[in-house]
Amino acid sequence: MPYAKIIGSGGYLPPRVVSNDELAADLATRQIETSDAWITERTGIRQRHIADPGVTSSQLAVKAAQQALEDAGISAEELDLIIVATSTPDFIFPSTACLVQAQLGNKGAAAFDVQAVCSGFVYALTTADSFIRAGRARHALVIGAEVFSSILDWNDRGTCVLFGDGAGAVVLSASEEPGILEAELNADGSLANILHVAGSVVDGQVTGDPFLRMDGQAVFKQAVTALAASAQSVCDKAGVSLEDIDWMVPHQANVRIINFLGRKLKLSDDKVIVTVDQHANTSAASVPLALDAARRDGRIRQGDLVLMQGVGGGFTWGSVLARM
Repeated sequence: MPYAKIIGSGGYLPPRVVSNDELAADLATRQIETSDAWITERTGIRQRHIADPGVTSSQLAVKAAQQALEDAGISAEELDLIIVATSTPDFIFPSTACLVQAQLGNKGAAAFDVQAVCSGFVYALTTADSFIRAGRARHALVIGAEVFSSILDWNDRGTCVLFGDGAGAVVLSASEEPGILEAELNADGSLANILHVAGSVVDGQVTGDPFLRMDGQAVFKQAVTALAASAQSVCDKAGVSLEDIDWMVPHQANVRIINFLGRKLKLSDDKVIVTVDQHANTSAASVPLALDAARRDGRIRQGDLVLMQGVGGGFTWGSVLARM
C-alpha cells in the first residue's frame, strides 16, 4: 500500500490589504466602534486580505494550485484527483473543483468539493490520502479557497474583524516513503448553532440569515478541547509522542486559541506556525496558506514531522500528522 506524500505547496492572497486601522475607520462611518488595539488584543489579527468585488473562490484557488504544481514539478494533466475545500463556492453547482479543473486544463481527473468550513482542508487532505492509499489516485491536488468577505455582516463587530480571503494548495503523490502518517476527523452536529450561516436560496429567494454568525466563547471552548484531544489521538495512533512534533500548523482563527492550544500540548511557541496576524481567519485556506508560508521561508523542511489541525462550523474538527 503506497503512502501519500506532500510534494508541493502554494498560496495566493488577494492584493488588497486592509489594516485594522483602515477597517476601524470604515466601521466608524457606520457608528461601529473598534480600533487596532481592540482587534489585536483579542485576536492577534493586524490585517487581512480582501478580494475585490466579483473575484471568486475558484479564481483564488487556481492561482494557489498553479504555485503548488510548479513547486511539485508536475503538470495539471498528471492529476488524478482535485478536491477543493470551500464554504464560499462560486455556484451551487458545478463544484468549484470542476471550475478549477477547467481553468488548469485538466480533463478526466475526479473533481469535487468538500464543505467542512474551517476544517475543510484537513477533511479534504484526509480524503485525498485515502484515495492514494487505496490506489485510486497517484497525484492529487488539494485546495482550500475562500472569499469569506462575501458572507460577512460588516455591521457585526464580533465577526467582520476576524476573517479574510485567500487560497492555499498542496500536491500529494503516491510514495514508498511515509508521508501522511495518521489522520482523524470528527464532528458534532448538535453544536451547529455556535458557528453557522443559516441562509439558503429557495425558489429564487434568499431565506433565513445569509451572514456568518458565531458564539465566540462557545467556539473557543470547543476548539481547544477538541483539538487537544485530536492531537493526542493521532500521535497515539501513529506511535509518536507530542514531543516528536517538529511543527504544529493549526487553523488560524485567533491567536488566543493557538497559544492556549500550544500550552495545553506543551509545545513551545517556536514550534507553532502563526499567520493569523497577517492573513486573519481564511477558513479552509488558513492551514495550507500557513503551511506554504513556512515551507517557503525554510522553517518546515523535508523530513519534518508536522501536525495540521482544523476546527470549524458543523461543528467539525480534525488532525493530520505528516512527514514532509
